[in-house]
Amino acid sequence: MLNISRRHAPLCFTDLYKNSFHCLTFCSLQNSKMASSSANAVISSFFFLSLLIGGSFAQLSETFYDQTCPRLANVVRASVKKAIESDIRAGAKLIRLHFHDCFVNGCDGSVLLEDAPGIVSELNSPGNQGIQGLEIVDAIKADVERECPGIVSCADILAQASKDSVDVQGGPSWRVLYGRRDSRIANKTGADSNLASPFETLDQLKAKFRNVGLNTMDLVSLSGAHTFGRSRCRFFSHRFANFNNTGRPDQSLNPDYRSFLEGVCSAGADTRANFDPVTPDVFDKNYYTNLQVGKGLLQSDQELFSTPGADTIAIVNSFAEREGTFFKEFRQSMINMGNIKPLTGGQGEIRRNCRRVNSNSGLLGGEGEGSEGHDVM
Repeated sequence: MLNISRRHAPLCFTDLYKNSFHCLTFCSLQNSKMASSSANAVISSFFFLSLLIGGSFAQLSETFYDQTCPRLANVVRASVKKAIESDIRAGAKLIRLHFHDCFVNGCDGSVLLEDAPGIVSELNSPGNQGIQGLEIVDAIKADVERECPGIVSCADILAQASKDSVDVQGGPSWRVLYGRRDSRIANKTGADSNLASPFETLDQLKAKFRNVGLNTMDLVSLSGAHTFGRSRCRFFSHRFANFNNTGRPDQSLNPDYRSFLEGVCSAGADTRANFDPVTPDVFDKNYYTNLQVGKGLLQSDQELFSTPGADTIAIVNSFAEREGTFFKEFRQSMINMGNIKPLTGGQGEIRRNCRRVNSNSGLLGGEGEGSEGHDVM
């Protein structure tokens, strides 16, 4: 039995907002002995709750666009499929953008903002070095705008496109919650400190997930997104020799795999290697079976299995054994991550161009078409 389990929600709204104060308030009202309370106290309590809900809760909903953009999911899925047909790495690019968005100020589309007067882009952060896919988001946004102009946020597009990227390439599907709005600011400093690094230890990774309300199960599940996509040699070649000043290679890296990677990387630091050497373009459980034999590409990948005594080892083993277990937990963790501090209601805006705040936002650099992108990879 695993020691790490889901925090199951009480009979309230935690399926939308995990660890939410609003949920605790509602549950306390559910479970209290309301019959013994005065009518005025009950009315006051529900009035207070309604203010909380109206202010920031539960605009995230599966049905948010049912009236205003009912074909949204179909439009985004078709656009994602088209992108993957022309670039097999498109899905991995899109899900990485969603990850890096949610870990900085929540899922608000801020990762997409480029430098402009008043905006210091998160794309300049070391943690976003090599991030790609803005032109794919532009194309999806254009398709959505043709269908229902001015309705759907870039943050919601990232959430839906990430789900479709996984589903189209063989992974699980889930129901995306909508209602996020787009930030008018970026947080480059937050990106510098909050984004996980390929050079980090398990404890460091856990801390960064914990800081945004995610747990160890979420860490191991979401790391499974490295079952597809590529990474540049500069992010893992430090494992080949004198790892952590030991004078030896990383002992958790399979020697045969290391030799193979050294051959790949002989072409240069910007050469890309597959995260999964077995099924590099399929979303499956092979990420975890690779970890079991020392074939995690990044140090941060292999830490999940090779850190002595770690509670993550049992989770890796369970995912390697049963793909359905991995898919179930990955689905839930994607929902959890997508619920990190969204802007809702009257907060933020619906950007017309995902790379720019709107021209009426009080910042310059508004509506113009983006360039080919900040693809530094």
